Amino acid sequence: MYIPRHFQEHDIDVLQGLIQANPLGLLIAQIEGVIEAFDIPFELCPEQSEFGTLCAHIARANPLWRGLQPEQEVLVVFRGAEGYISPGWYPGKQEHHKEVPTWNYQTVQARGRVAVRYDADFVLRQITRLTRQQEAQMDLPWQVSDAPPAFIDSMLKAIVGIEIPLTSLIGKTKLGQNKKREDQAGAAQGLMAKGEVAIGEAMLRSLAGRDKT
Repeated sequence: MYIPRHFQEHDIDVLQGLIQANPLGLLIAQIEGVIEAFDIPFELCPEQSEFGTLCAHIARANPLWRGLQPEQEVLVVFRGAEGYISPGWYPGKQEHHKEVPTWNYQTVQARGRVAVRYDADFVLRQITRLTRQQEAQMDLPWQVSDAPPAFIDSMLKAIVGIEIPLTSLIGKTKLGQNKKREDQAGAAQGLMAKGEVAIGEAMLRSLAGRDKT
């Protein structure tokens, strides 16, 4: 991944936090000689290795698990907040007009060697943990145990587990760090005014970090 110095993110906690906040990953792998991409919601277990382990489940009808080779290297891409940046939001534009549009975003690339897990215990634990994480924000959280056991057993027979111990995490946070502080702030405020709060707040946090240095 191309990452200019300003946008490099090396903090593992930050990268893992981006994954946990944006769990829908794009798994990219070579399947029978063809590069394929699959959208999959992942659970990250940070404590299981230096970079963490990604776990997920997919339908047995999904051709991914049949095409994967044992210990095959895969790439999973996670996207955080993003948004279009108008040059008109930069105060500096009014002085010199030497500005162009751009796109700000956060992304993490996770690499590891995948294992397909067929055991029902692994899949049930993974589903239970992922459900608990996603339901935590609900007023009345749903639990796997809310469904009849026979129904859950039938669902488990239709899916397989995916486990990816990560060997690397690479992050890019393009949040206007290469701009003057007032221009970064102006762009963040422009995004907020448009209702694009997530990327605007990320830029303001980045700006606050710059002010501490």
